[in-house]
Amino acid sequence: MDILNQVIEGMNKEQVRFFKMFISRRREAGSRKDAELFDYIRKSRERYDEGKIHRRLYQHESKNSFYRLKHRLLQDLNKSLMVQHFDDDEVVYILHLLALEKFYFNKNNTRTAGYFLKKAESEASRIENFELLDIIYGEFIKLSHELVAINPDTYIALRKKNQEQIHQLRAIDDILAAVSYQMKITQNFSSSANPVIPILQKTLKKVSKDKELIKSSTLRFKIYDAVSRILLQKREYKALEDYLLGIFHEFEKEDLFNRNNHDTKLQMIVFIVNTLFKNGKQKESLKYAGKLKEAMEEYRRLLYNKYLFFYYNSLVINYSKLDSRKAIEILDEMKANAKIRSTPFYEMFIYGNLAVLNFDSRNFHQSIRNLNKLYLLDAYKKADRSLQFKFAIAELMIRYELQDFDILEVKINNVKKDFKELLSKKESAREKEMLAIISRMIETDHLRKDKTLYNKIKVILGTKDEQTEGDSEIINYKNWLKEKIN
Repeated sequence: MDILNQVIEGMNKEQVRFFKMFISRRREAGSRKDAELFDYIRKSRERYDEGKIHRRLYQHESKNSFYRLKHRLLQDLNKSLMVQHFDDDEVVYILHLLALEKFYFNKNNTRTAGYFLKKAESEASRIENFELLDIIYGEFIKLSHELVAINPDTYIALRKKNQEQIHQLRAIDDILAAVSYQMKITQNFSSSANPVIPILQKTLKKVSKDKELIKSSTLRFKIYDAVSRILLQKREYKALEDYLLGIFHEFEKEDLFNRNNHDTKLQMIVFIVNTLFKNGKQKESLKYAGKLKEAMEEYRRLLYNKYLFFYYNSLVINYSKLDSRKAIEILDEMKANAKIRSTPFYEMFIYGNLAVLNFDSRNFHQSIRNLNKLYLLDAYKKADRSLQFKFAIAELMIRYELQDFDILEVKINNVKKDFKELLSKKESAREKEMLAIISRMIETDHLRKDKTLYNKIKVILGTKDEQTEGDSEIINYKNWLKEKIN
């Protein structure tokens, strides 16, 4: 699917209606090929056949005219969407004001350009968008060449101070991006500590000492994000729960949440949901899942689609403990949702959890089927090797339950070969032990009587921090081994 199809498929009824009015302003004689192509793409969706619509519109002509039509249609669609939505988002509105300033400046209408630039400065200052302010101050300095009323020294000083703030905020942003990426590709199952966490802590400590900068609500939100990710990466869930609940209510009390930072508000609620779940507070977690759903409806469902997966996720993780059948039903509902499936890592979540929940429900055949679907995903093939290793161990556990010992023996040899580079690493020690345990389990009928095997199992059972160990495993090793020897 190319970009034109994606844009049209993402349009709602109101946008479609507005576009039809937009192109009707310059009504051409005869049929409108652009309108016909638009309607065909919108109605056909996944059944779109480019050859078919080309023949309908241009018979036996070459495709050059058709490609020009597609290009013009895409341009008109983007113009229509911008006209309709230029003031829906504060940042887009500021960019619109900057575009007007540039237009009038190029027309040598400097007074009008200055008017729109002043409005842009006011809006950017209000929402503390330092990146846009940097551009705006630069435009004021350029405009000072033409307007005596503008003192360039004022804006040179403002730009210098603003650049210091940008430098501090970018330092946090860059490291947060690295932390976020690592957590995504490992699905937070990585055994090793994230190497950028100490750098983030150091940067955070330095920035927090700046008394002027710390007054900024933008920075306060970034500090919240950084502290939360540090505690999450360290799996300090009790401290994370206390911090999140405290800072969320503090931001609510100070009325800091608005349309511009609505994304952050929804993210905070998601963090609270997940943390309460980790601390065994499923009912409280579901309560905040309800708050998440309510917040997703705000601002005319501004970020509804973006957080739909996270809402479903909040239900799945909690019902996986309270009602596994309901959790499986929710996952099947997610699987049927095209918007959720379109994000590769979300598909990993769906099939991974279906495999685990069916395992817990002792539906081992269905568990394997979901694992096989997981293995086919591009996102899984690109996932962190340690995560793939953990899924491989989970499959061996499921195969053992199915008593597919011939297949299991082949799978064990494949795992040893495929993950050879991880077997010598400290962070994969538990997976290495489980591989050795399962290899020996298929050779004996009495686990307790095999002293060598029993001693290996006791190594796993002897770990003290059950919650932390369980967090880094697809299927909890300790719980499964306890069941096998009892």
